[in-house]
Amino acid sequence: MIWNELKTAESSPRWKCLESRTDSKRSHYGRFSISPLLKGQANTLAIAIRKTLLQEVKGTYITYARFQKNILHEYSSIIGIKESVHDILMNLKQIVLRSELYGIHEASICTVGPKNVTAQDIILPSSIQIIDDTQHIASLTKRIPFNVTLKIEKKKRYTIENMKQPKDIFFPIDGVSLPVQNVNFSIHSYKSSDNIQEMLIFEIWTNGGLTPRETIYEACWSLLDLIIPLLCVEQNIKNSQKKPNPLSLVTKDRNKKKNRGEGYVK
Repeated sequence: MIWNELKTAESSPRWKCLESRTDSKRSHYGRFSISPLLKGQANTLAIAIRKTLLQEVKGTYITYARFQKNILHEYSSIIGIKESVHDILMNLKQIVLRSELYGIHEASICTVGPKNVTAQDIILPSSIQIIDDTQHIASLTKRIPFNVTLKIEKKKRYTIENMKQPKDIFFPIDGVSLPVQNVNFSIHSYKSSDNIQEMLIFEIWTNGGLTPRETIYEACWSLLDLIIPLLCVEQNIKNSQKKPNPLSLVTKDRNKKKNRGEGYVK
């Protein structure tokens, strides 16, 4: 099976998708291999890629919510709504979004009760998609308007900044989960010619905001973004004689694709 393919593999390591499935809208699974690797390289790659997958992959989140009504704090209750403001914020936190564009975007909810408000009621920019539009937000028990303005951002390891909002207050939504839910890896040794080589197997679970394939792409680029600056040399050393750095060309191409919302591994 896969071991037979290793005999004809090229000397440089390559990714290969071994299994990919969608268990539900919020649960995607992928299993991938990297091979061939020299003895010891698999562990080095595994630690770096796993940490990057869990901590550095960017996700799209609802980060702030502003209610039209005058609300003093997040534990306030609103007449005609079953949930408190805090409960509504926690429900908004559970919404999984997908976007290929960066920056801050606005969305809104404008509806009238009585009704159950779900993620389907959110009015979004065309570049943003809701993964599961059945997510509950609030229960309106009376005929009252429910108007909420939302801020949406795509970033990594979302953290709340201190904000001073006197009247027109935006409530922060913290503790948002990252796209990658879990990562496992295993290392397998095999004999090739007279050398002992290794194959690295990754198992990745995501929440649907990104597929496992896309998280691998993002993780590898995050590692490159960290390492490439270390390869730069002083500009005054034979500047005119230097050949173009292929890594810098690849990075420029990636930035162009990022601005156009392209570049994901499909």
